[in-house]
Amino acid sequence: MNFLEEFSQSIDRHKTQVLVRYVGQSQAYFDEVMTLFLEQDIRIAQRAAGVITYAVEKYPNLLDDYYTILIEKLKTNPPNFIKRNVVRAWQFVEIPEEFMGEIANICFDYLDSQIEAIAVKVFSMTVLYHISQKEPDLQPELRLVIEKQLPYGSAGFKSRAKKILPNLK
Repeated sequence: MNFLEEFSQSIDRHKTQVLVRYVGQSQAYFDEVMTLFLEQDIRIAQRAAGVITYAVEKYPNLLDDYYTILIEKLKTNPPNFIKRNVVRAWQFVEIPEEFMGEIANICFDYLDSQIEAIAVKVFSMTVLYHISQKEPDLQPELRLVIEKQLPYGSAGFKSRAKKILPNLK
């Protein structure tokens, strides 16, 4: 399959699901789509992003080789859609211990930001919650950051916070 050609056209939900099933068959296919996500023009990258996140949701191990690359990409202050899709994908994986610290720092920065998009903040909250299940010392800080923003949060932020806060110490 020529992924560049596929992503050069508009993609609906059905086509995304077809591509996700196809990509899930092979790490090599996933690698091709990830390259388009990270290196192509914004339109191609945005279309690849949906396939990446849905593929990771169904096949989390596909992301195993990309933690370092994605962390470095996020350190460059990429466009919002990259932040949103990377952090969304991290919700569906068990983050390896060696990357937990850097990913937690990135997600805390996003969550505590006054200018970050709501989706990035909400996905960061979930990633931090999952990390805090393995690193309980993070729970008080996570609680503090969430509670600080709760009065000003959007409906989506408040909804996610209400699910996570009762589970934090």
